[in-house]
Order: sequence, then structure tokens, then C-alpha cells
Amino acid sequence: MRNILLMIALIGFLATALPSRAAAQNCGCSSEQCCSQWGYCGTGNDYCGTGCKSGPCYAAPAPNTVSVPDIVTDEFFNGIIAQAADSCVGKGFYSRQAFLDALESYPQFGRTGSVDNSKREIAAFFAHVTHETGHFCHIEEINGASNDYCDETVTQYPCNPNKGYYGRGPIQLSWNFNYGPAGESIGFDGLNAPETVANDPVISFRTALWYWMEHVHSVMDQGFGPTIRAINGDLECDGKNQATVQSRVGYYTQYCQQLGVDPGDNLTC
Repeated sequence: MRNILLMIALIGFLATALPSRAAAQNCGCSSEQCCSQWGYCGTGNDYCGTGCKSGPCYAAPAPNTVSVPDIVTDEFFNGIIAQAADSCVGKGFYSRQAFLDALESYPQFGRTGSVDNSKREIAAFFAHVTHETGHFCHIEEINGASNDYCDETVTQYPCNPNKGYYGRGPIQLSWNFNYGPAGESIGFDGLNAPETVANDPVISFRTALWYWMEHVHSVMDQGFGPTIRAINGDLECDGKNQATVQSRVGYYTQYCQQLGVDPGDNLTC
């Protein structure tokens, strides 16, 4: 009799537990829980931080009074793109005005913390952009079309077999699991028209800023090194490619010097 009662209790527990898990995956969270960017319920930074969809999400700090356009001057921007060869396709595509137009959608960029924090974030962003595009020379990844960049396990963002999700834009947006959500956020069909990132300069900059705010902005207070890990850590960090790490660090320290700010500690990954 005791065993039978235990069995009944177990069945009852499973009957209530299984729907709860399904509800969690679909963001049927209780009022004290957050729905994470991946659709799960919980508390803490992984659930209530970046990408939180609903619930008591952590509010972003109020932006400071820094004017990003006053820091990213014509002289600063043109000083980067001027180093690209005249034959580079990016010279007729990227512009400071396209960056500023895209910036309107991301008011938190370069405006968190102190003035020095703002300058470091701007220097870090353009350091990665300079490295990724060769001083705004490249719009698309060199030989990118030869790479698949389709993760079929991410069923939420299924690949179009006729499209390529290789690197495009200032941060070289890659993979279906980035093109899909970037398109949803910005307002273009990232999965069926990824080439938009290479055809529209404002959308191109928006994808770079979208990726930055989703994956990089939150680690800026830890130093430049963690930003490298957030962008290309699997291929470069932990001694995998010290040359590219040093390239990024070199641009970062150069831009910090131009902007009159100390680069801080923890520069490598």
C-alpha cells in the first residue's frame, strides 16, 4: 500500500512539473521571475540582464550627458577610413553620417558611466571595427561565401539554403543565430535577405551596434580583453591567435590616446 501511494504521488508530481517546464520555455513565468532572452524563467543576471523579455528585468542605467557625435568627429572617423586603399569597396559605403543615423537607435551606446568610460567604449568599438574591416575597407568577409555559417541546431532561426550567413558590416555579423535576431530587432529579413547588411550602410551600422549592445556593452567595465572574447573569443583568446588579439589591442590603445583617455587594465584575453 505504501509503495502504491508513493507511485501515485510521483505521478502527480510529474504531471504538474512537466507543464511547468514547458511554460517556462515559453515565458509563462511567475511575477517574481524574469523571462530570459532564450525563453526560460529565473532570476539573476542570466535571466534579468541582457535580452530579458519580461518580468522584473534589470533596468539599464540612465545614459550620461556625453555626446557621442562630439567624440566621433569627422576627423576621428575619416582618420580611420582614410587608411583604406582607394580601391576598397567600403570607402564608398561606410560614412560617419551612416554611423550617426544608426546610433539614434542605440542611445545607451557610449553613454554609460563617466566620460572616460564613454571614451573607452567608443575607442573599443572602433578598434574592433577597424580590425574586422581593415579600416572600413571590407563590407563582406573575404572568401566568406565559401563558409556555411549555418547552425541547424538553432531551430528558432532556420537557415535559408540559398543564403549565406558569413561576415558582413562593421563587426562582420555572422551565423544564422545572429542574422535572425538582428533582423527582428532592426527591422529587416535577416534570414532571407542577409545581403541587406552589405547593401544598406545604416542597417549595416545598426547590426554592429545591435551586436555590441547585446553581447559586448555589458563587459566594458571589465576591460578591453573581455570585449575581444565577446566578439571572437573562440578563435582568438586563450593563446589561440595572439597576433589578432594584439592587433585589436593596438587599435584600441591608439584610439584611446587620440581621445585622451587611459585604456585601463585587462587589455588582452
